[in-house]
Amino acid sequence: MRHEGSGPVEIGQGNRRSDQPAAVEATGLNKWFGSFHALKNIDLAVPQGARIVICGPSGSGKSTLIRCMNGLESFQSGAIRIGGVDLTRDQQQLQRVRRNVGMVFQQFNLFPYLTVMINCTLALRRVLGKSGAEAEDIALHYLERVRIPEQALKYPGQLSGGQQQRVAIARALCMSPEIMLLDEPTSSLDPEMVKEVLDVMIDLAEGGMTMLCVTHEMGFAREAADQVVFMDQGSIVEMASPAAFFNAPSHERTRLFLDKVLH
Repeated sequence: MRHEGSGPVEIGQGNRRSDQPAAVEATGLNKWFGSFHALKNIDLAVPQGARIVICGPSGSGKSTLIRCMNGLESFQSGAIRIGGVDLTRDQQQLQRVRRNVGMVFQQFNLFPYLTVMINCTLALRRVLGKSGAEAEDIALHYLERVRIPEQALKYPGQLSGGQQQRVAIARALCMSPEIMLLDEPTSSLDPEMVKEVLDVMIDLAEGGMTMLCVTHEMGFAREAADQVVFMDQGSIVEMASPAAFFNAPSHERTRLFLDKVLH
């Protein structure tokens, strides 16, 4: 769905003031991998506090989009702004922006040779300069929030997949990000572990944090999202509230996708 000449599409505005910058804004965003056009003229503005689910078939550009939003992927044209600040290749500015953005990956990305507590406190001490005691207090607070404080002294390999993903979420929260990006956080989990991670994500969403989540979990989209963004072949095809997206999608490609994933 293109909106020629109208600028980024504003979604989930809620109570945002008109003078408040979008939490995340992409304008005319294009990304290629060699000759493959992965993102095509993406325009999107996400207000502060919005909860956005990004879905679509494999290879549609979902993960690439949020990786660009954290500077993990470069892009060839267009712009991304985080809280009104341009995301550039300048490393100092990039690091400043990243401090406000938490990222949770499919594969947890925990340090296997460090305990859960050290995984959660490492950046607090090295990046934010917190003392060991202060960092541990912060880490324990967020481990309690994701319901696994009793695992603090264990190593990742001693935990289930669902527990490891909850540690990854706690680690991201320790840095007090204003925005959370989640890249298919349940895709590598056994089915019985999915619910425990989704419950944590729903709790975070209800807390008012700006959240963009790439996921195939349509139940989470129904329950927690303000808006659903559907992507296909590198483009945003449709954006709608969960009720409209699931009950009255406007685009045939969206209807085909929902027929496949819901039946």
